[in-house]
Amino acid sequence: MAELSLGDLRRALDGLTLPDGAPLLDAVQPTGLSVAGSRVNLTITTTADRAAAFAPVRAQAEALLRRVPGVTHAFVVLTADGAGPTPDLGRTAAKADPLAGVRHVIAVASGKGGVGKSTTAVNLALGLRALGLSVGILDADVHGPSLPTLLGLHGKPAARGRKLVPMQAYGLRAMSMGLMVDAETAMVWRGPMVMSAITQMMADVDWGALDVLVVDMPPGTGDAQLALAQGTPLSGAVIVSTPQDLSLIDARRGIAMFRKVDVPILGLVENMSHFICPDCGGDHAIFGHGGAQAEADRLSVPFLGAVPLAMDLRAASDAGRPVTASDPDGPLGRIYQTMARAVMAGLTHITRGEIPARTRQDTLP
Repeated sequence: MAELSLGDLRRALDGLTLPDGAPLLDAVQPTGLSVAGSRVNLTITTTADRAAAFAPVRAQAEALLRRVPGVTHAFVVLTADGAGPTPDLGRTAAKADPLAGVRHVIAVASGKGGVGKSTTAVNLALGLRALGLSVGILDADVHGPSLPTLLGLHGKPAARGRKLVPMQAYGLRAMSMGLMVDAETAMVWRGPMVMSAITQMMADVDWGALDVLVVDMPPGTGDAQLALAQGTPLSGAVIVSTPQDLSLIDARRGIAMFRKVDVPILGLVENMSHFICPDCGGDHAIFGHGGAQAEADRLSVPFLGAVPLAMDLRAASDAGRPVTASDPDGPLGRIYQTMARAVMAGLTHITRGEIPARTRQDTLP
């Protein structure tokens, strides 16, 4: 089959107009239309007050692109560029709550990158799965998606009608922007484009019924993180930090952000708590030790546990065989399952009256 060309795609969209009558192709930025194998990505820039009017254009563009020979799925993103808040574009187009079948949405976040947030998110999700829950995981880190590597996922998600079907790994339903584009493709997107893509990965994915959806948040506390925290019905957040002061400073900011939008803090994880030498077996506090636990006590949030910096954990993550799945009874697997039980206990406590009604009706066993 011949390789898809941008010319073929532009010809398919020729004649499609915006609500004001202007040709769609005149409004598409040079980077707004791209091809990744048999998948097509189109970005349409609009403003917050015109988002609802653009929803039919988005649907028509997807339909036209799907008809192009060789296209298996078309992913059309509306982005808000300009003054005003970023609209909840994915929910507007879907006209329904895309997460209606999900009991609890948990954010795994960090104030900065490089602290092992994604590894924690995956193993925590697997710990929840080991407790008998149905669990999904969404990689919302568009610029640095790690989920395909951590779970050993290959290929592209299948489509069911207008929805993507989550890929399966170790009993988890998984979705990531890393599954949509080639591994070496740089996502050179601005904040509104990133937020819209995350929203549509929720709205355009057939998550089905889940006890828990774990969201691996982008690092930091900027617009995208705040919008995701405000626009998603979060039951709670887990904060990941290393023991050193430099990381804890940003962890405090993450906790403060979630508290500002009334999202309960389910706990703080101290990652890379100490290094276990594979030769001598000794413990070495490379980044200090106990800083996250002390910070959890100071901020009155639960301390979920300490995870060592171990060669086995690094090797398992790089190989796509997370330790909680490959060695659930080993020391690392037991740590993550203990964290999962603590998170579940926190959810049970919260659903007894301290969070919004959307999740209050569901109490985990």
